[in-house]
Amino acid sequence: MSVIAFAKNWNGKFKNSTYELVSYTRNLASQLNTQLIVVSIGEVKEEELKSLGKYGAERIISVNDPQMNTLTSRVYAQVISELAEIEGADTIVMSDNESGKAIAPRISVKMKAGMVSAVLELPILMNPFVVKKGAFSGKAFEHVQIDSPVKVITIAKNCFGFTENQVDVSIEEFSPNLDAALFKIQVLEEEKQTNKVNLADADIVVSAGRGMRSPDNWGVVEELADALGAATACSRPVSDEGWRGHEEHVGQTGKVIAPNLYFAAGISGAIQHVAGVSRSKCIVAVNTDPEAPIFGVADYGIIGDVMEVLPKLTEAILNSK
Repeated sequence: MSVIAFAKNWNGKFKNSTYELVSYTRNLASQLNTQLIVVSIGEVKEEELKSLGKYGAERIISVNDPQMNTLTSRVYAQVISELAEIEGADTIVMSDNESGKAIAPRISVKMKAGMVSAVLELPILMNPFVVKKGAFSGKAFEHVQIDSPVKVITIAKNCFGFTENQVDVSIEEFSPNLDAALFKIQVLEEEKQTNKVNLADADIVVSAGRGMRSPDNWGVVEELADALGAATACSRPVSDEGWRGHEEHVGQTGKVIAPNLYFAAGISGAIQHVAGVSRSKCIVAVNTDPEAPIFGVADYGIIGDVMEVLPKLTEAILNSK
């Protein structure tokens, strides 16, 4: 028995979501009285790997292969499944991000494992294995029991946090036995956005809706985002009308995010939108309608015109620096 945690890296660097994953699985392994094995795929320097020891990763298995620097879900799923079989792992955990959503189902099928996504906390029961996740667009919770010998779960961002638990780190290299057919699909080129904060990983997000009245008014949103070092986002009506690209749409049918701070400017707060942002640690809403549903989930509310409020917020933030 052992617990495997897949530590996703971004261009050879780990982010807070990885540290949260390690903290979570360290606690899970302790409760199960078993070993934690952290798996890293792609080129990551030894110093960066050792940084995971700060959060409890004693044993790290590194697949330091340059041809795996770009995530291919078929390949990554095969590597993790092979390691799980070698190590006798009965629990496989990864973050509920784009990579986790792509890899976890493949591992579940390969290993005939029960799977639950976007788990919110440590298992409620270990035997039987019962986990908690959100339901009905975040308005309720459900407890899900996994009865299969091998279990696969993904953990929701900001559900657990990360705490320091410094340990000595052991790093092992692993060369998987991969069929060449797995590499038939290759990424030939990546086009990266410059000077923009990635929405999925952002700690601060400034989002706006039709309360902006016109796409021509979006400059005040971007100015506030720049002042905060934040990503920009939008509601579905805004993306449907072509004011902003669909890649910025957050909500039940768009991206589900969990930043530390979420600004909702001119967004009424439809249930589908709230479902995509409800795990934010702090929500600040700006709206002219005091009865707007968004105020029901906001930690702080400002009743006012976004075209007046946002520039004043930007000015105050810049003056405080």
